[in-house]
This record gives sequence, structure tokens and C-alpha cells, in this order.
Amino acid sequence: MRARHLAAALAAAAVALAGCSGDPDPAPSSTSPTPTPSPAITVKGADAALTRAVAKVYAGKTGVTATAHLGTWKRKKVAVVTSGKDVTLAVGPSWKVVGGWWPSLERRASLGKGPRFVLVIGSDARPGEPLKGTRGDTLQIVGIDGKGGGGIIGMARDIWAPMPGGGEAKINAAFAYGGGKGQVETVRAVTGLPIEGYVVTGFGGFQKIVNKSGGLPMKVAEKLVFLGTTTVKKGKQVLSGKSALAYARERKSLPDGDFGRSAHQGDLLLAAAVAARVQGPSVIPKEMTLVSKFAESDRTATEALTFVASMYKVSPGKVGHTVAKGGFGTSSDGQSIVILDDESKQAFVKFKDGRL
Repeated sequence: MRARHLAAALAAAAVALAGCSGDPDPAPSSTSPTPTPSPAITVKGADAALTRAVAKVYAGKTGVTATAHLGTWKRKKVAVVTSGKDVTLAVGPSWKVVGGWWPSLERRASLGKGPRFVLVIGSDARPGEPLKGTRGDTLQIVGIDGKGGGGIIGMARDIWAPMPGGGEAKINAAFAYGGGKGQVETVRAVTGLPIEGYVVTGFGGFQKIVNKSGGLPMKVAEKLVFLGTTTVKKGKQVLSGKSALAYARERKSLPDGDFGRSAHQGDLLLAAAVAARVQGPSVIPKEMTLVSKFAESDRTATEALTFVASMYKVSPGKVGHTVAKGGFGTSSDGQSIVILDDESKQAFVKFKDGRL
């Protein structure tokens, strides 16, 4: 996905987005009795209710000019209001301020309590095929520590894991058994990480998000050919939806097979985070609108908005990336499986603070 739109999915950002992260308290709720909008603040593109909510943040300050950037998440209105380097996050329709950061007021950022984790799932659903009953072939855990750091752990799809409702199978089968909730349950059990929710899309949704956002700029280390039909060249480029999907799916030509494929999927997320930071937080509402159209998530507008915004506070140099893997084995029914190694288990422990 194009970086900024993929970031919105994280938390979604995967994707990506924290029901148990605590409610931010940057300003009084706009649902309480409010005064008439103050002439001391002007919010371009905002209605009276949103202007009142933002005015409370700047209570006592005059001459403030801001701009509202609007969008939707699961049919609920979201807004990012920018004024210089200040960012105010709000959710409608009554417009409650739910987070943000305000250097002009010398106030700390309010984006929920860290660390926070979201699972980004890429279903193997083909274009036009429903997600239900498919497998979660892309499993990337995105974490942030709330202090400018973060991390991404890719989960190899053949890891042997407990399934929702009992029994064991390859980890990617959990999505077929229990949907996004079931897949999160299984990944939590394997990693011990308090993953808060998920964002999931299929092949078709992934390509549409990439194409409608203008492509994903990234540097590809080595040329690859997917199924003999799609070539992704080496070097800096802007990947189309088709090329990005090929990069995320190819494994047979990679020396480490599925482990390398999972690493490629993490590469896409890292490229997304970098480009998102360049674009700036004003694009978040547009991103969220696009992603919610072509992806599914269990996150509310408040949870998604604050998690996505948190990605803009992360320094790319403080984001580690690894793949959970291990040795090969055989299940009781003859399947080739991956048995997690100690190094991967130690990575889960290290990641509990939201940073690798």
C-alpha cells in the first residue's frame, strides 16, 4: 500500500487502534455545555461544533488559525485539525477531541497509553472473493512504544499454533476458523503480546488501496519475478498495486522462502511509515476513508485515529524489524510446519515495550 494509506490501515497500523489503551484527555469533551465559538480561533473547513471543540484546546489564546481535514472511518466522521505544528484529533458527529499534540501550548502529546500493538492481516482472498473462510497469509505485528520508537514482527505463515476453539494448525489458518478476532487470539497466544485489534484486506482490496493512493514509493533491493508474470525491478520506484502485491507474495525465488516473503511484507510497512511521515498528519482522514472502504477492522474511529496519528510521532530510525521463524517439522497429520526457535521467542519478550 502507499505508505500513508498503509499507515492508516495499521493500525492499520495494521493496521491499527487500542480499546484497552486508555482514553486520552487533551481537553474537555465537546459534548459538555459549550460557549459560542470564540472569534479568537478560526478553523477553516470546520462546522460550528468542531470549531467549539478545538477552541477549548486553545482556551485563553487569541489569533489562532487552523485548518480541518475531514474523513470517515466505518461511517463515523474523523478530523485532523492542524495549526502550525499543532495537531488536534477529533471524532464526530458531535466532535469530541480524542488526542493530538500541541507544541505551541507546551503540552505533551495525548495519543493513548503505550505500548500499543495492532495486527495487520493480508488475507489470501482473491479479487471479488469474501474474506470469510480465507487464510491470513500476511501476519505483521506493528507496535509503538509511545516514546518515538516502534517495531514490526512478521509471523511466518506455517508456524504451528493453537487455534480459536481448540486444536492446533498452521498459524494462518486461525483467520479461516475465527476471522480477525480469532487470528488475533492465536497470535496473542503465540507471542504473549497484548495485541489490541486488527486491520485486514484481501488481494483485491490491497491493490485498490495502492492504486487509488498513487502507488507505494520504495527501494527494492533485488529484482524478483512473481509466477513468471509480474516483474518487480531493482532500485527506487513507485510500486503499483500489482507490483506491490507481487513483492508481498513471492517466495519461491527467495533463498529463505516464506521467511523472506514475510520480511518483504515488513519492508512494505516500513516504506509506508517513512512516506507517511513525509506526507504529514493532514492526510490521515483521507487515508482512513480509503482504507475503511477496502479493508475490515474491529477498531472504532477513536482507536484507529489515535493509533494512526501515533505513527507520525515515530522516528523511522527507531523502528526495528524482524521475522518470527524457526526450524521445520512435521505435524501429526503430515503437514510441513515451522516450530518457533528461541531467538523468535526472545524477540517477543523484547517487543513487549513496543520497540525492537
